[in-house]
Amino acid sequence: MEHDAATHSLKCPKCQHGMEEVTHEGVAIDRCTHCKGMWFDADEAHRLKDLKDGHLLDIGDPKDGWKWDSHADIKCPHCGKQMEKASDSKQKHIWYEVCRDHGMFMDAGEFKDFKFESLLDRFRSLIKGNRANIAP
Repeated sequence: MEHDAATHSLKCPKCQHGMEEVTHEGVAIDRCTHCKGMWFDADEAHRLKDLKDGHLLDIGDPKDGWKWDSHADIKCPHCGKQMEKASDSKQKHIWYEVCRDHGMFMDAGEFKDFKFESLLDRFRSLIKGNRANIAP
């Protein structure tokens, strides 16, 4: 859905569509109505990760999320500053963008993967590669 400031909490930094606020057990995040990417303020990603069913807010298809990795030069939806490219220290195949002042953005499927660490993560990291080398 196209971004409408009266309806949507934020404009998605990846696809520019509207984001809606969704809540799970008191943790509110913003999820894009189009690409299903997720915006996390401050420590919301880690708080949601600790909740039993927190992954249920990540309703996007991981295959679609991988397509959005190529759109890495994005601006913070709060301040407009260029966001930093990052990857999870334990799961290097999870690439996301960070605004040091406001939060982080994960593409569809990345949060669910972030929540559930497994042996497959090592193989996924080998296949996808290190973000610092592939998409600096």
